[in-house]
Amino acid sequence: MLTTQRRAMISARLARDGQLVAKALADELGLSEDTIRRDLREMAAEGLLKRVHGGALPLTPPLPDFAARQAIAGNIKRRLGRRAAELVKPGQVVFLDGGTTNAEIARALPYDLRVTIVTHSPTIAAELERHDAEVVLIGGRLYKHSMVTTGAAALSAIEQIRADIFFLGVTGIHPAHGLSTGDYEEAAIKRAIARHTAETYVLATPEKFGAASPHRIMSVGELAGLVVPADMEADLLSPYQDGSTTLITA
Repeated sequence: MLTTQRRAMISARLARDGQLVAKALADELGLSEDTIRRDLREMAAEGLLKRVHGGALPLTPPLPDFAARQAIAGNIKRRLGRRAAELVKPGQVVFLDGGTTNAEIARALPYDLRVTIVTHSPTIAAELERHDAEVVLIGGRLYKHSMVTTGAAALSAIEQIRADIFFLGVTGIHPAHGLSTGDYEEAAIKRAIARHTAETYVLATPEKFGAASPHRIMSVGELAGLVVPADMEADLLSPYQDGSTTLITA
């Protein structure tokens, strides 16, 4: 089989299955595993896929900047935000991650709801200006792409907080690679928040399913729930319907 034919098959399998195991494909084609691994290395170097241990994952395209993301899937994000806001109970400590979808949670919270909102996003904090909620803003180095703080100062403050609910923002949701994001330090901050929270939820827009960003946060099975659109395609959700994670429709 020619190199171009192998590459075409690799691309097709990634598009269809969302992952590729080098040994399985080598056995199927009657080729050496080294041949498939060499193809994967070359394709990764050309920016065509992401190499992981034992195989490959699709490459998540770069995210548009924060301002541009505000215009993407606005109606779906509002639905998800309203449904997530219903999970918040009076008196709770809630950690809101940054992002345009989580901003819809802040907008959907009743103005008179007495809760404590902790966030490392100044844009999320600004959404809560007129709410009765107590707002705790975590400081640190501002990662402008996501408008959240990162670094040692942020981690130190997070370690002092125990939250009831964490609404985690991600850029990729994958059955093998788990929940991921595009920045190393941002991923570390998200993991730290989840460790100090009783329940973690993700508001999931359809384009994030099957995607894998470079930096893993945690497995999908560690979540208390995924908040998803009620009209999501069934095949996108099928890997997560084993009962390990609650699916909440909006």
